[in-house]
Amino acid sequence: QVQLVESGGGLVQAGGSLRLSCAASGSTFSNNAIGWYRQVPGKQRELVAAISSGGSTNYADSVKGRFTISRDNTKKMGFLQMNSLKPEDTAVYYCAIRLGRIIATTPNDYSYWGQGTQVTVSS
Repeated sequence: QVQLVESGGGLVQAGGSLRLSCAASGSTFSNNAIGWYRQVPGKQRELVAAISSGGSTNYADSVKGRFTISRDNTKKMGFLQMNSLKPEDTAVYYCAIRLGRIIATTPNDYSYWGQGTQVTVSS
């Protein structure tokens, strides 16, 4: 069993930065891809960024050049550095782990989810 705990969310002004962290417990991590998703009320959960076990990354077009996903396998942690934040980035952000090494883009491909952390960007 894997448990994920996100942290680092909060309120920030447009143009600011936040760094989200995802701490994993359990036996799996280094051989698993990680995804960061976000969701706003009334909309589907969308993939923001993903990283494979080998470090390959994938980003939503809306965050390319502003967000950076990374991982520290020794600490069993994933990170999402978010710069140049915009009001439209406001959402609950979730980290997720899938039982596979390569990146996946649909939520059903991920087996474990954190509880989410709220990010609010004011204009």
